[in-house]
Amino acid sequence: MLIGSATQPEQLVIDFRRVDCFTYLDYVEALSRSTTRADFIQNLVATRYADGQVEFTRRKHFFTDWATVNGIAATDITPILTPAAITVTKHLNAKADGGNYLPGIPVVDRDITYIPSRSFDNAVITALHTGDYLGAYTPDAGLDVSHVGVFISTPNGPMFRNASSLTANNQVVDTPLTQYLTTVPGLIVLRPN
Repeated sequence: MLIGSATQPEQLVIDFRRVDCFTYLDYVEALSRSTTRADFIQNLVATRYADGQVEFTRRKHFFTDWATVNGIAATDITPILTPAAITVTKHLNAKADGGNYLPGIPVVDRDITYIPSRSFDNAVITALHTGDYLGAYTPDAGLDVSHVGVFISTPNGPMFRNASSLTANNQVVDTPLTQYLTTVPGLIVLRPN
């Protein structure tokens, strides 16, 4: 959805007609802080890029960048939600075969804390706030999450609102959180600042 790479200059892309899960979160976060179009653009740049600099090397490529890279958009509350949370050290951007997912971006060593799906009990779900950002933890080398979305408390129960690329959906959908948890190893929870 975004334009820019190690060999192509970064462009600020704003296109509500086409979103993936990460750009969907970018837009939600920027819109939540904005009252005008100018505010939205400024907030989108601050959300998507470190230090508000529209450059490929400054883009927040990983979900946990939101809680660790300059221009912090959210706080990682995963460790405080349950003592069952697990912390692992990941080498973000380093593929298992020794290559990089994103040429031109350095490998970053980062401790990633996630809550295993089996430990996502009612106490954890009750502690979530509508608008918390959820990332589906992945054990794959070099990545922190495989998918992201927003926690929404609804009259029909807790939902995982996400931009689904599944052929059956290909749109923003609400998936019951307990159902979604059966499909992923666990979740990382970031709370907007």
